[in-house]
Amino acid sequence: MGKKKQILSSKPSPLSYGAFVNTNTTTFKIHAPRSTRVHLVIFKFPNDETGVEHGMTKQDNGDFIIALNDTGVGTIYGFRLEGPFNDPGLIIADPYSKAAMTQNSMYHVAKSLVVDDTYDWEDDTWIHIDPRDLIIYEMHVRDMTAHPTSTTCQKGTYAGLVEAGQNGGIEHIQYMGVNAVQILPIQDFANFEVPFKDNKAPLYNDWNPYERNHWGYMTTFFFAPESYYASDGTDIPGSWNGIDGRSIDEIKDMVKAFHKKDIAVIMDVVYNHVSNYDWNPLKYIDREMYFRLDENDDYIAHSGCGNDTQSEHPKMQQLILESLKYWMIEYHVDGFRFDLGNLIDAETRQLIIDELKTINPHVILLAEPWGNGYDPDGFSDMGWASFNDQFRDGLKGGVSDVEEKGFLFGQYRGQDDQNFLQCLVMGSLREYDGQYIKSAHSVNYLECHDNHTFGDRLRITGGFVDKDEKITNTEKNVLVQDKLLAMNKLGALFLFTSQGITFIHEGQEWARSKVVVETTVPDEHVGKIDHNSYEKDNETNWLNWNEREMNRELVDYYKGLIELRKQYSEFRHSKPEDFEFMDVGDKVAVAYILKNRIVVILNGENEDMLELDIPAGQWNILADEKLVNLENQQLVSNKISVPPSSGIVLKRN
Repeated sequence: MGKKKQILSSKPSPLSYGAFVNTNTTTFKIHAPRSTRVHLVIFKFPNDETGVEHGMTKQDNGDFIIALNDTGVGTIYGFRLEGPFNDPGLIIADPYSKAAMTQNSMYHVAKSLVVDDTYDWEDDTWIHIDPRDLIIYEMHVRDMTAHPTSTTCQKGTYAGLVEAGQNGGIEHIQYMGVNAVQILPIQDFANFEVPFKDNKAPLYNDWNPYERNHWGYMTTFFFAPESYYASDGTDIPGSWNGIDGRSIDEIKDMVKAFHKKDIAVIMDVVYNHVSNYDWNPLKYIDREMYFRLDENDDYIAHSGCGNDTQSEHPKMQQLILESLKYWMIEYHVDGFRFDLGNLIDAETRQLIIDELKTINPHVILLAEPWGNGYDPDGFSDMGWASFNDQFRDGLKGGVSDVEEKGFLFGQYRGQDDQNFLQCLVMGSLREYDGQYIKSAHSVNYLECHDNHTFGDRLRITGGFVDKDEKITNTEKNVLVQDKLLAMNKLGALFLFTSQGITFIHEGQEWARSKVVVETTVPDEHVGKIDHNSYEKDNETNWLNWNEREMNRELVDYYKGLIELRKQYSEFRHSKPEDFEFMDVGDKVAVAYILKNRIVVILNGENEDMLELDIPAGQWNILADEKLVNLENQQLVSNKISVPPSSGIVLKRN
């Protein structure tokens, strides 16, 4: 016998539109107030260009509705709209699709699928965790298991990610000890881009020879899961994904598997724009309703992607809120990271935090505080956490200039100084010239999916490799030793001992290097280090698990720091008054005593030893430049010498 199914939640569905199954009848509903007619189209097969049409009834509020018998689970459907803002020759998918069949092409041709949304959650619920306790591991579903070194049976899939006994995937994530994963977009997105250098294409693509949007930041359907990562997913051009809607249960299986290991699941969501090229239904229902337009009725593109959505419009606002609630209720998602969050208007952001907290008071809300300006202060005022670019840039230098050097290179950027370092370790609080009201609002990070990996930035800025150099020995390039290893460790030590939310990216724990691999694609950057691999569904992005073993010392150092942070609340829950800063002279360094119990000394000097006297008493070494040691602790004297590019953490005995 199969598993007994149970309704996902006792809460009612948050969806106002879409397909609603009730025994033998399915009700279809779409909002199109400026359309004169809307036809529900029922198809037999995904490839069908026409189907059986049923006229829908228009309501006073602009909704169109119809209830049909014998159109239950498995029904394939779409809509044909007539009106001054519609193309009557185009059949569009349901913008509220719970599952979408999509064709692999730049147009992302889609049809909607009526699905059974019951599931056996086995008493699963959300993970409740203080934001300050979060240790987040950002990852891409496919990249985690797609590489030949992965031992998963179902490589690059939701199922493969949580497969037991594998070399990487969930087994590695659990081994590291993190308590949350942030997953790059898994809402259905436009994967294929315009054909490369094709003069017949509607737009001339001379920038993306891979013709892909691998990372997923081109959402098409905000309620439907990405089916490319399902167990039957394919990247063959012209083929269809999502034919049977299996991705729904496979994502739920994935979330449940993480929850069983006490790991929260955060979704990376993109509501600020859609793809330039796909047949996104919102464009064809009423683009003036869903998108920001200029005085010439052209799309506004503060996102840089060609068509910013209009979150301030009541219907777009409603879509965003219902989408978020749907993923919380139907998929048990614990939180969200908002791409270019500052492009979502303030009123909608306030509604997001207010309404989502009524469902789950512990919901995790993280914003990329960019989009028409950089505003972490504004997000903090509203109670949001956001990514702390000052932390990232202060340690390694600004992302836009590989020549700029920060703390880890023994230098201060611009106006940075010791006060700046003190501000960072206390949680970048506003009262100390930081940006946040609370340390719980600061997402501290050294690397995310964007830009160079942390390891590569150290390689390039530190002069270990030139930014335009062709790497001929990839193993030598990956291996971190001596000075480079020390700098990686110091960056990690600074990160894990600072107040705020801790965030790392997949492979950061072994200083992953993204060297562009040779494929059949005509890429002039083959052999060079990549700083923006958004388009590469290949070994440039896929995690090579052999490299983990090559830099095992660094992996174990990260693992140790994760346990250190979890074991000692001083690194998570300390207030400014708990810090006693020590005099480090004119050194590029920061040193402090926490609650008269913990000493942290971080020496950014690349050449000079840092010598300090610590308070009288007996102290144990918790971490130094070699390893994190929480058990066999060594007693030290009251005079400490910290080598260049290293740090030390002590605990009073």
